[in-house]
Amino acid sequence: DGETARDFDDAVAISRLSGGCCRLWVSIADVSHYVKEGSSLDQEALQRGTSVYFPERALPMLPPRLSTGICSLNPQEDRLTMTVAMEFDRQGRMTGAEFFPSIIHSQARLTYTMVREMLLNGHREFISRYPSIFEDLRTMADLGRLIRAQRTDRGSLDFDLPEPQVVLDVQGQIEEIVRAERHIGHQIIEEFMIAANEAVAGFLTREKVPFVQRVHEPPDEKKIFEFKEFVSHLGYRFVYKKELHPQTFQRLLEKVRGKPEEKSVNYLLLRCMKQARYSEKGQGHFALASPHYLHFTSPIRRYPDLVAHRILKEAIQAGKMPEKRRQRWLKKLPHIAEHSSQRERLAMEAEREIVDRKKVQFMRDKVGQEFNGYISGVLPFGIFVELEDFFIEGLVHLTRLPKDRYQFLETRHTLLGEHSRKTFRLGDRMKVRVDAANLERRQVDFSLVP
Repeated sequence: DGETARDFDDAVAISRLSGGCCRLWVSIADVSHYVKEGSSLDQEALQRGTSVYFPERALPMLPPRLSTGICSLNPQEDRLTMTVAMEFDRQGRMTGAEFFPSIIHSQARLTYTMVREMLLNGHREFISRYPSIFEDLRTMADLGRLIRAQRTDRGSLDFDLPEPQVVLDVQGQIEEIVRAERHIGHQIIEEFMIAANEAVAGFLTREKVPFVQRVHEPPDEKKIFEFKEFVSHLGYRFVYKKELHPQTFQRLLEKVRGKPEEKSVNYLLLRCMKQARYSEKGQGHFALASPHYLHFTSPIRRYPDLVAHRILKEAIQAGKMPEKRRQRWLKKLPHIAEHSSQRERLAMEAEREIVDRKKVQFMRDKVGQEFNGYISGVLPFGIFVELEDFFIEGLVHLTRLPKDRYQFLETRHTLLGEHSRKTFRLGDRMKVRVDAANLERRQVDFSLVP
């Protein structure tokens, strides 16, 4: 986990088998043992739906005595878990999976930074502290790369976009905004958690057991047509059929990798995508190119994961879920899925609003300063520019552009000056000056530097 994490949902272990195969254990905190279905605690968890994370604090879905106490997989302590044991061949293909309740004793609490230092930089102090774990980490890194390659081959989308990390001072104000790291440590856990989620979803599907699915539908045809128009003006041929497949987009992302237009193509494609949501109906996950998917690996902070644990337990303990329970779940799941989706969106909006306010506060003492940036949005009334240094977006209003009559070319994401023929297009780099930072509107205003 990250350095500041206090609730640990998951633990992983690995062993090499003959012929280059691997056995991977992903153990997830057994929250369902402590939060009983229909209890007051369960009703409150459902109402909250998710934990909410702000830069300076978190609003947990569960009480801290559970979330950071008995449910958290703290090191050197016995903990109840649900384990997914998966086997992979030498190409990284999953060849089998088992599911069972378990008790684990975590050997170490590692951070992403420690894993990076051991695997990429050979940090001697960390390696000597965890000699046997270091060997396991190397095996995990090898397996993670293989699983990732398999996922990419089937068309799973990987948007290579920098994520901002807000660093606060002791007063809770933004000290700086830096590019969040995403290295081998993150990739190992990401691949293992996706694999566990897919394994559980596949098992429940085969058993014809109802569950809350994580669905991501294909983008609308109108948005794809606009995307095709935009990339064609960049010189890329984008051919798609009526039946959209994520691999079509993945090939284009590979073509623009490392090119000046990479960021704008990634951003625009991401905007074409629909928002993932929870549903009781199986519609697959488009971005992951996965026919069946759910959330299982974070029951401390997400209610649908807790429900997945309850359903999986029933499916494996009874051998076959009784029809009475199956009908009960079929009746309950639509409300759980819809409510969880609403709570997730609300949490995301709240998190974004707080971060936006912090960003405006951060820019208040930078009025008059100049920064490099790139156009992150084009609208009829102006352009949005994101600063390269701080991941902060501001508006250059039409009145602050060089004097002209501008035509808004929507499909090209471009403003075109009718007299000067000057263009402002998504992804273009430019220099801007900070004119204002308005906290009430949560907006930063820029003007162009000639």
